[in-house]
Amino acid sequence: MGLHRPITIGRIDYANVWPIFHYAKQMLPDSRYIIDKRVPSALNGAIQRGEVDITAMSSFAYAQHADDYLLLPDLSVSAKGRVNSILLFMREPIERVLKGRIALTATSATSVHLLQIIMSLYYGASPSYVTMEPDLDSMLQHADAALLIGDPAIQASWQEQGLTVLDLGELWRKWTGCGMTFALLAVRKATAAERPEEVAAVLHALSESKRRSLLNPQPLIDQACRQLGGERAYWSRYFQELSYDFGAEEQAGLQLYFNYAQQLRLLPHEVRMQFFIDDTAIRVNE
Repeated sequence: MGLHRPITIGRIDYANVWPIFHYAKQMLPDSRYIIDKRVPSALNGAIQRGEVDITAMSSFAYAQHADDYLLLPDLSVSAKGRVNSILLFMREPIERVLKGRIALTATSATSVHLLQIIMSLYYGASPSYVTMEPDLDSMLQHADAALLIGDPAIQASWQEQGLTVLDLGELWRKWTGCGMTFALLAVRKATAAERPEEVAAVLHALSESKRRSLLNPQPLIDQACRQLGGERAYWSRYFQELSYDFGAEEQAGLQLYFNYAQQLRLLPHEVRMQFFIDDTAIRVNE
């Protein structure tokens, strides 16, 4: 691959990460950076295989291989409560779902394990699970409930199908009092060591995109209406209710999630979050 190839950046192909990436491409020249769009599960594998250098990735997938990565500071896809795009659709009452079968999306890691944690530790239940492609009708033909994430979850929530819908972000908040972080921005340690200035440039571009997007979300709202449908009021609320920071509050909620995952043996080890440190400004001033 060599040290002089372009840096490859993984972008989750869902609206929930748009604020972090919307303006970044114009700050990252094509000759030095490639942006690769995939669903979360595909990016989780891609960074582990070295196909991407920096990526938005599922929080759970990060935890599985945390020793291989550094987190880009103060960037995440989080929610303090309702997330609106991590949804459990139930065609049966919750009492039957807890003893029944749940279809899980094949595109996620964090949300699947969040549901399993909630089912086990909050409800004290042990339903059976089947993993399927994210098609609500097909999933509900084979199960009592279906977990969808991202844009498919949003679009399914607009349909009048007589289903009960649980928002996992809202349920997690009700149970724990914490927010939940669904995705993080991570860089391979090898890339950070070999090309720190280029990693710093990506960090600056993503942070600036976040700042500009939150200052004026209207371009994102317009794009969402054109590309995914729905009303402007919905998308305005959607982007407002998500958090893109990763400060002490977000880290505490995610650490609790990791602890529960370890308790249930979904994770085999403790997770120690490590962050990329941008020392380019320090070197310039020396």
